[in-house]
Amino acid sequence: MLIDNIKELFLKIKKGNPLVHHITNNVTINDCANATLAIGGSPVMATSIEEVADMVNLANALVINFGTIDDSTYEAMLRAGKAANKKGIPVVFDPVGVGATPFRTERAIDFLKKVDVSIIRGNATEVFALIGGKAATRGVDAVEITISKEELAKKTAQQLNTIAVISGKHDVISNGEETVKIGNGDIWLTRITGTGCMTASLIASFAGITDDLFSAAIAGMSVMSLAGERAKNRLIDGEGIGTYRVKLIDEISMMDSQIWEEGVRFL
Repeated sequence: MLIDNIKELFLKIKKGNPLVHHITNNVTINDCANATLAIGGSPVMATSIEEVADMVNLANALVINFGTIDDSTYEAMLRAGKAANKKGIPVVFDPVGVGATPFRTERAIDFLKKVDVSIIRGNATEVFALIGGKAATRGVDAVEITISKEELAKKTAQQLNTIAVISGKHDVISNGEETVKIGNGDIWLTRITGTGCMTASLIASFAGITDDLFSAAIAGMSVMSLAGERAKNRLIDGEGIGTYRVKLIDEISMMDSQIWEEGVRFL
Protein backbone atom coordinates (compact mmCIF):
# COMPACT_ATOMS: atom_id res chain seq x y z
CA MET A 1 0.00 0.00 0.00
CA LEU A 2 2.79 2.43 0.94
CA ILE A 3 4.70 1.68 -2.26
CA ASP A 4 1.58 2.20 -4.36
CA ASN A 5 0.89 5.51 -2.64
CA ILE A 6 4.40 6.77 -3.36
CA LYS A 7 4.35 5.59 -6.96
CA GLU A 8 1.18 7.62 -7.48
CA LEU A 9 2.95 10.73 -6.15
CA PHE A 10 5.42 10.61 -9.05
CA LEU A 11 2.52 10.93 -11.47
CA LYS A 12 0.78 13.64 -9.47
CA ILE A 13 3.83 15.84 -9.05
CA LYS A 14 4.51 16.12 -12.78
CA LYS A 15 0.89 17.10 -13.42
CA GLY A 16 0.47 19.29 -10.35
CA ASN A 17 3.73 21.29 -10.60
CA PRO A 18 3.44 22.47 -6.97
CA LEU A 19 4.74 25.91 -6.08
CA VAL A 20 7.19 25.55 -3.20
CA HIS A 21 8.09 28.70 -1.31
CA HIS A 22 11.54 28.58 0.31
CA ILE A 23 13.13 30.72 2.97
CA THR A 24 16.33 28.81 2.86
CA ASN A 25 20.09 28.62 3.13
CA ASN A 26 21.99 31.23 1.10
CA VAL A 27 24.78 28.70 0.55
CA THR A 28 22.49 26.18 -1.16
CA ILE A 29 19.58 28.23 -2.49
CA ASN A 30 20.36 27.53 -6.16
CA ASP A 31 20.64 23.79 -5.52
CA CYS A 32 17.28 23.81 -3.73
CA ALA A 33 15.64 25.59 -6.65
CA ASN A 34 17.14 23.14 -9.15
CA ALA A 35 16.12 20.09 -7.11
CA THR A 36 12.55 21.40 -6.91
CA LEU A 37 12.46 21.90 -10.67
CA ALA A 38 14.06 18.51 -11.32
CA ILE A 39 11.40 16.58 -9.43
CA GLY A 40 8.53 18.49 -11.01
CA GLY A 41 7.87 21.40 -8.68
CA SER A 42 8.21 25.14 -9.10
CA PRO A 43 10.47 27.03 -6.66
CA VAL A 44 10.16 30.56 -5.32
CA MET A 45 12.70 32.05 -2.93
CA ALA A 46 11.11 35.25 -1.58
CA THR A 47 12.63 36.36 1.73
CA SER A 48 11.50 39.95 2.29
CA ILE A 49 9.32 40.24 5.38
CA GLU A 50 7.04 42.58 3.42
CA GLU A 51 6.00 39.89 0.93
CA VAL A 52 6.54 36.41 2.41
CA ALA A 53 2.95 36.05 3.61
CA ASP A 54 1.60 37.05 0.21
CA MET A 55 3.92 34.58 -1.49
CA VAL A 56 2.84 31.79 0.86
CA ASN A 57 -0.75 32.45 -0.16
CA LEU A 58 0.21 31.47 -3.71
CA ALA A 59 2.19 28.38 -2.69
CA ASN A 60 1.42 24.71 -2.15
CA ALA A 61 4.15 24.12 0.45
CA LEU A 62 6.69 26.08 2.49
CA VAL A 63 10.32 25.20 3.31
CA ILE A 64 12.00 26.84 6.29
CA ASN A 65 15.77 26.26 6.46
CA PHE A 66 17.94 27.62 9.28
CA GLY A 67 21.25 27.38 7.41
CA THR A 68 22.09 31.09 7.27
CA ILE A 69 19.60 32.44 9.78
CA ASP A 70 19.72 35.93 11.28
CA ASP A 71 17.17 38.02 13.18
CA SER A 72 15.49 39.61 10.15
CA THR A 73 15.31 36.29 8.30
CA TYR A 74 13.83 34.67 11.38
CA GLU A 75 11.03 37.23 11.55
CA ALA A 76 10.26 36.55 7.88
CA MET A 77 10.21 32.81 8.65
CA LEU A 78 7.72 33.31 11.46
CA ARG A 79 5.46 35.42 9.28
CA ALA A 80 5.62 32.90 6.45
CA GLY A 81 5.02 29.96 8.77
CA LYS A 82 1.96 31.53 10.35
CA ALA A 83 0.58 32.36 6.90
CA ALA A 84 1.13 28.75 5.80
CA ASN A 85 -0.72 27.48 8.87
CA LYS A 86 -3.60 29.85 8.16
CA LYS A 87 -3.80 28.69 4.54
CA GLY A 88 -3.43 25.04 5.53
CA ILE A 89 -0.37 24.15 3.45
CA PRO A 90 2.46 21.95 4.78
CA VAL A 91 5.52 23.48 6.44
CA VAL A 92 8.79 21.56 6.07
CA PHE A 93 11.39 22.60 8.64
CA ASP A 94 15.13 21.96 8.16
CA PRO A 95 16.90 22.82 11.47
CA VAL A 96 20.37 23.22 9.97
CA GLY A 97 23.04 23.57 12.64
CA VAL A 98 20.59 23.50 15.54
CA GLY A 99 22.42 22.33 18.63
CA ALA A 100 25.64 24.02 17.53
CA THR A 101 24.90 27.42 19.10
CA PRO A 102 22.34 28.73 21.62
CA PHE A 103 21.06 31.24 19.04
CA ARG A 104 20.04 28.55 16.56
CA THR A 105 18.62 26.23 19.17
CA GLU A 106 16.57 28.93 20.90
CA ARG A 107 15.15 30.20 17.60
CA ALA A 108 14.27 26.68 16.49
CA ILE A 109 12.41 25.91 19.70
CA ASP A 110 10.63 29.25 19.49
CA PHE A 111 9.65 28.56 15.89
CA LEU A 112 8.16 25.18 16.81
CA LYS A 113 6.09 26.84 19.54
CA LYS A 114 4.66 29.44 17.15
CA VAL A 115 4.27 27.48 13.90
CA ASP A 116 2.71 24.06 13.29
CA VAL A 117 5.38 22.16 11.40
CA SER A 118 4.23 19.26 9.22
CA ILE A 119 7.61 17.63 8.58
CA ILE A 120 11.03 18.06 10.18
CA ARG A 121 14.09 16.93 8.20
CA GLY A 122 17.53 16.97 9.74
CA ASN A 123 20.48 14.91 10.83
CA ALA A 124 20.34 13.07 14.13
CA THR A 125 22.21 15.73 16.11
CA GLU A 126 19.95 18.55 14.89
CA VAL A 127 16.75 16.65 15.56
CA PHE A 128 18.00 15.48 18.96
CA ALA A 129 18.53 19.12 19.96
CA LEU A 130 14.92 19.96 19.04
CA ILE A 131 13.61 17.63 21.73
CA GLY A 132 16.04 18.79 24.39
CA GLY A 133 18.88 16.35 23.76
CA LYS A 134 22.48 17.37 24.34
CA ALA A 135 25.25 16.34 21.99
CA ALA A 136 28.58 17.88 21.11
CA THR A 137 28.34 19.10 17.53
CA ARG A 138 30.64 20.59 14.89
CA GLY A 139 28.73 23.07 12.77
CA VAL A 140 26.23 21.18 10.63
CA ASP A 141 27.92 17.79 10.98
CA ALA A 142 26.09 15.01 12.80
CA VAL A 143 27.75 13.29 15.74
CA GLU A 144 26.86 10.30 17.88
CA ILE A 145 23.78 10.62 20.11
CA THR A 146 22.58 8.53 23.00
CA ILE A 147 19.54 6.90 21.35
CA SER A 148 18.99 5.12 18.05
CA LYS A 149 17.73 7.04 15.05
CA GLU A 150 14.57 4.91 15.06
CA GLU A 151 13.85 5.85 18.67
CA LEU A 152 14.70 9.48 17.98
CA ALA A 153 12.42 9.73 14.94
CA LYS A 154 9.48 8.17 16.78
CA LYS A 155 9.99 10.28 19.90
CA THR A 156 10.35 13.49 17.88
CA ALA A 157 7.21 12.77 15.87
CA GLN A 158 5.22 12.12 19.03
CA GLN A 159 6.63 14.97 21.10
CA LEU A 160 6.39 17.63 18.39
CA ASN A 161 3.29 16.27 16.61
CA THR A 162 5.06 16.10 13.28
CA ILE A 163 6.65 13.70 10.81
CA ALA A 164 10.35 13.26 11.58
CA VAL A 165 12.87 12.57 8.81
CA ILE A 166 16.40 11.79 9.94
CA SER A 167 19.08 11.46 7.29
CA GLY A 168 22.29 9.49 7.65
CA LYS A 169 23.91 6.26 6.57
CA HIS A 170 20.38 4.87 6.82
CA ASP A 171 17.46 7.28 6.65
CA VAL A 172 14.59 7.01 9.10
CA ILE A 173 11.09 8.47 8.76
CA SER A 174 8.42 8.28 11.47
CA ASN A 175 4.97 9.70 12.09
CA GLY A 176 5.02 8.49 15.69
CA GLU A 177 3.16 5.26 14.92
CA GLU A 178 4.84 3.93 11.78
CA THR A 179 8.59 4.08 11.21
CA VAL A 180 10.32 3.40 7.88
CA LYS A 181 14.05 2.87 7.32
CA ILE A 182 15.69 3.41 3.93
CA GLY A 183 18.95 1.72 2.93
CA ASN A 184 19.88 3.71 -0.18
CA GLY A 185 22.53 6.42 -0.41
CA ASP A 186 26.23 6.97 -0.85
CA ILE A 187 28.97 8.62 1.21
CA TRP A 188 29.50 11.10 -1.63
CA LEU A 189 26.20 12.76 -0.71
CA THR A 190 28.07 14.16 2.30
CA ARG A 191 30.91 15.54 0.17
CA ILE A 192 28.96 18.23 -1.66
CA THR A 193 27.00 21.09 -0.14
CA GLY A 194 23.26 21.17 -0.14
CA THR A 195 22.08 17.58 -0.30
CA GLY A 196 20.19 17.87 2.98
CA CYS A 197 18.70 21.20 1.93
CA MET A 198 17.71 19.74 -1.43
CA THR A 199 16.05 16.83 0.36
CA ALA A 200 13.79 19.24 2.22
CA SER A 201 12.85 20.76 -1.15
CA LEU A 202 12.02 17.32 -2.57
CA ILE A 203 9.91 16.46 0.47
CA ALA A 204 8.04 19.77 0.23
CA SER A 205 7.45 19.27 -3.49
CA PHE A 206 5.74 15.94 -2.83
CA ALA A 207 3.92 17.35 0.21
CA GLY A 208 2.51 20.11 -1.98
CA ILE A 209 0.42 17.65 -4.01
CA THR A 210 -0.96 15.28 -1.36
CA ASP A 211 -2.56 15.07 2.06
CA ASP A 212 -0.53 11.90 2.72
CA LEU A 213 2.46 13.69 4.23
CA PHE A 214 4.04 10.50 5.56
CA SER A 215 4.30 9.14 2.02
CA ALA A 216 5.54 12.52 0.80
CA ALA A 217 8.31 12.52 3.40
CA ILE A 218 9.38 9.00 2.46
CA ALA A 219 9.26 9.86 -1.24
CA GLY A 220 11.42 12.96 -0.91
CA MET A 221 14.02 11.33 1.34
CA SER A 222 14.26 8.16 -0.72
CA VAL A 223 14.55 10.06 -4.02
CA MET A 224 17.62 11.89 -2.75
CA SER A 225 19.25 8.74 -1.36
CA LEU A 226 18.52 6.69 -4.48
CA ALA A 227 19.59 9.50 -6.82
CA GLY A 228 22.85 9.86 -4.88
CA GLU A 229 23.51 6.15 -5.21
CA ARG A 230 22.72 6.10 -8.93
CA ALA A 231 24.82 9.22 -9.60
CA LYS A 232 27.85 7.62 -7.95
CA ASN A 233 27.39 4.45 -10.00
CA ARG A 234 27.38 6.49 -13.22
CA LEU A 235 30.75 8.13 -12.61
CA ILE A 236 33.59 7.01 -14.85
CA ASP A 237 37.35 7.18 -14.34
CA GLY A 238 38.55 10.76 -14.08
CA GLU A 239 35.23 12.16 -12.83
CA GLY A 240 34.99 13.58 -9.32
CA ILE A 241 32.86 15.64 -6.98
CA GLY A 242 31.89 18.34 -9.48
CA THR A 243 30.61 15.83 -12.01
CA TYR A 244 28.86 13.92 -9.24
CA ARG A 245 26.91 17.05 -8.29
CA VAL A 246 25.68 17.46 -11.87
CA LYS A 247 24.79 13.78 -12.18
CA LEU A 248 22.84 13.99 -8.92
CA ILE A 249 20.51 16.61 -10.38
CA ASP A 250 20.27 14.52 -13.56
CA GLU A 251 19.18 11.49 -11.55
CA ILE A 252 16.56 13.47 -9.65
CA SER A 253 15.15 14.80 -12.92
CA MET A 254 14.95 11.31 -14.43
CA MET A 255 13.41 9.67 -11.36
CA ASP A 256 10.01 8.11 -11.94
CA SER A 257 7.84 5.52 -10.25
CA GLN A 258 9.47 2.60 -12.07
CA ILE A 259 13.07 3.63 -11.33
CA TRP A 260 12.10 4.36 -7.74
CA GLU A 261 10.29 1.05 -7.18
CA GLU A 262 13.13 -0.97 -8.71
CA GLY A 263 15.84 0.86 -6.75
CA VAL A 264 14.47 1.78 -3.32
CA ARG A 265 15.50 -0.45 -0.41
CA PHE A 266 13.39 -0.49 2.72
CA LEU A 267 15.15 -2.10 5.67
